[in-house]
Amino acid sequence: MSGQEVPGDRSNLIVDRCTDTEFSLGGELGRRLEAVTRQWILPAPYANPGMLEMFRQRDRKPSHDMEPWAGEFAGKYLTHAVQIWRLTRDSELGKHIRWFVGELVALQAEDGYLGPWPAAWRLRKGAPNCKGGKIGEPWDAWGHYHAMVGLLLWHADTGDARALSCTRRIADLFCRRFLDNPKERLHDTGAHEMNQAPVHALAWLYRLTGERCYLRMAEQIVEEFGVPPAGDYLNAALAGKEFWETPKPRWESLHPIMGLSELYRATGRDDYRRAFEHLWWSMLKGDRHNNGGFSSGEKATGNPCDNGAIESCCTVAWMAMSVEMLRLTGGSIVADELELSMLNSGLGMMSPSGRWVTYNTPMAGERQASAHTIVFQSRAGTPELNCCSVNGPRALGLLCEWAIMRRSNGLALNYYGPGTIQTPEAVLAQTTDYPREGRVDIAVTPRSKKPFTLALRIPYWSEKTRVRINGKPVKGVKAGSYCEINRSWNKGDTVRLDLDFRPHYWVRETSGPGASLKLKRSLASIYRGPLLLAYDPHYQCSDPVELSVLDGAALKFRRVTDRRWLKPWLLLETTAADGLKVRLCDFASAGATGTAYATWLPVKQGPPPASFTRENPLRSQRA
Repeated sequence: MSGQEVPGDRSNLIVDRCTDTEFSLGGELGRRLEAVTRQWILPAPYANPGMLEMFRQRDRKPSHDMEPWAGEFAGKYLTHAVQIWRLTRDSELGKHIRWFVGELVALQAEDGYLGPWPAAWRLRKGAPNCKGGKIGEPWDAWGHYHAMVGLLLWHADTGDARALSCTRRIADLFCRRFLDNPKERLHDTGAHEMNQAPVHALAWLYRLTGERCYLRMAEQIVEEFGVPPAGDYLNAALAGKEFWETPKPRWESLHPIMGLSELYRATGRDDYRRAFEHLWWSMLKGDRHNNGGFSSGEKATGNPCDNGAIESCCTVAWMAMSVEMLRLTGGSIVADELELSMLNSGLGMMSPSGRWVTYNTPMAGERQASAHTIVFQSRAGTPELNCCSVNGPRALGLLCEWAIMRRSNGLALNYYGPGTIQTPEAVLAQTTDYPREGRVDIAVTPRSKKPFTLALRIPYWSEKTRVRINGKPVKGVKAGSYCEINRSWNKGDTVRLDLDFRPHYWVRETSGPGASLKLKRSLASIYRGPLLLAYDPHYQCSDPVELSVLDGAALKFRRVTDRRWLKPWLLLETTAADGLKVRLCDFASAGATGTAYATWLPVKQGPPPASFTRENPLRSQRA
């Protein structure tokens, strides 16, 4: 992730983040970036000083009452702050992060410890709380992992030596305590799907520094994956098991699984790669929901229609893992997945104001602030902090990793939307209303006369895509792949994409009511481009008793506007089978006023257009 060549960096990547990139994003995403910066990132530590002060208070008596995962808050917060700063380069935000990093690293103990627990219980089971009892398995190594990730991201872009030194001291502590020590293993700290996550940061740090003990510690943790009751991710994947069948199918497992990707990059061992890719496809098939969210009730169930809570942290972990999958494979379909998750569940988990995020962003139901849903995590000094409030904005921040990526022969453009992306090769200025409309105009201004390939992502749902360069058609454009244009670019060159914005569907058969219509009825999720459409009663022209049945054979939309002050990003109107007008909005806007929404909608079939019965191809596709 650092983009630097060091002795321990074997890379083994198809694509990687394009460093030295400047973004100037407009439209709704640009507005959201500004909102979350002003309304959440900048004020959060001052409104919640315990985020940092819990580390200063760790050895004071009486012991503080904390959740087992309290040590994660600062690291998760730093991670999303850095990634959003990468997208905006906001000067005030940059100064704020530098201040925060200085405060955080100053709280590190002499031995490298950077957690909130008393000396006798650091990286061990049974830490005390203020009530005189003990917390069975504190997620202490998990908290250190998130601090390492945030610090490494900051160091990668700024070269801040304090951040790298702090991360190395954490890694050195792990190695002194646990490496080649049969009497005390990281495995023995319990909470395995959480506390084994440092494997990811250790392998990353090895690639950056070439320090062999970090690699050895990471590989030892992988061996401990196989010690019950840990997750056994490597062996289970190589044996062909689905993720939901593994011993630890909770969402936190995705972070130690990302260690397999980093270890493949560091060592070239193909079993690491094969296991990682198998698990990603398994999760996609079994637990990625229609809104791009991941998991049900905080774990994998093998059922993407499961109505269990879709926790914000789960979706963020899925997106972070998908970035790793994209790096390893270069597959455009993986980038399609990232777009789906970001524009739907990712933006949907965030208040349009930028002030708060959800715990649960369901396929149907109400959208509630995490500070209400999981208020049990609130404490004196951290009234707004919980696992999701410090993590949710990363769903947007991760865009800095995948929007544009470097390939061996040029650039892969994955992000479409109004704004400008500047790379060392070229300036790419997009004029578009995407994702509300399907036309994207890209002005290419090269930095030199040297030819390079610009690979344009053609989404899997865009079956009929037209691409033109300076008005001339490009042949061989295929959905679910990249359109590669290799040429010597000149100032004034333009590329136009016309993406296929016919509705596409994920059909879910049901035996629900419908006999009175004498028609076969299904439930379907309806998409227009990358946006999932939702039924929100707030935007309807009347108060329906029940959802009107939509006619899949004749479904046509027209864009409409809502004259009230709180406007959805996209609002469409169609005529249902009973002749009533029905309005659907984009998923990210659904439920913003507190109403309950739905995304599995009643649809009658036949004879539908070909696109109607096209189920998401990813549900059966394998690498």
